Amino acid sequence: MAAACRLFGTLEKVSLSNIKQFSLPAVSYGHSRFFSTEPAAVGKHTKTKIVNDVCVITLDSPGVKVNSLSKEVMKELQEAVDSVQRNPSVKAAVLISGKPGCFIAGADIGMLESCKTYEEVHQISREGQQILNRLESSPKPVVAAIMGSCLGGGLEVALACHYRVAVKDRKTALGLPEVMLGLLPGGGGTQRLPKLAGIPAALDLELTGKTVKADRAKKMKIVDLLVDPLGPGLGTPEQRTMEYLEEIAVQSARDLASGELKADRKKSLMDKIMNLAFQYDWVKDQVFKKAKGQVMKLTGGLYPAPLK
Repeated sequence: MAAACRLFGTLEKVSLSNIKQFSLPAVSYGHSRFFSTEPAAVGKHTKTKIVNDVCVITLDSPGVKVNSLSKEVMKELQEAVDSVQRNPSVKAAVLISGKPGCFIAGADIGMLESCKTYEEVHQISREGQQILNRLESSPKPVVAAIMGSCLGGGLEVALACHYRVAVKDRKTALGLPEVMLGLLPGGGGTQRLPKLAGIPAALDLELTGKTVKADRAKKMKIVDLLVDPLGPGLGTPEQRTMEYLEEIAVQSARDLASGELKADRKKSLMDKIMNLAFQYDWVKDQVFKKAKGQVMKLTGGLYPAPLK
């Protein structure tokens, strides 16, 4: 017993800071596993840690089952992204949720309900747009690691990132369902989504409020890389999948920063033809007229948000 105590006492004196990198068996896509070498910084809704030269920003609002975007959350997110820019040792960042079933479920409804005037709503929208514009214009690549619901403002945050990795399971869904609640996507998603998916596919999501699974989002080029969920092992399947998702996202971020990985933004021949056609106003008018007709047929005019 005394020998065992001496052994544990010795182990306690070993500094984790001396562990620079611990390689585990190779995973798919040529990725390796790495442990964090720097301590985490913790806020109310976010915590950050440095994994090699990548800052992992984990969003995990306390006391709630899903993450939503409030003023407080957006402020912390902005501060985390700004800290990435200020740190010369950080080459890229990953944005991930601490909740396995939810990336970000959308805007905080309570925040919106508290607004009494148009000016208040407009100010919230403008502030959100400015934060996401700064995220999008970051010279250091930011990867969104998505598992679970990625809806409304959550999708708009993901679209502002430079690369999106998503878990291919039944819980992961992406979309803008707020239009069916009378709310317009106010974070710039209506502009970013068509650039990735093309105007027809973007209109289908923006006007109907439908959601798509990760594999469909990959085909639409909303998602860049799919990750298969893991089964049980040393931890629950959800825990293991979240850890695996983070590893893949971190390696993707490192590869983007080094130039080894390039996001596939190539347009298909049909996309090129559509983009050329949309240079003519009469083509756009016909497409939007048809889209409006479909919305009216679907909603009977009772949902005005898609028409705005």
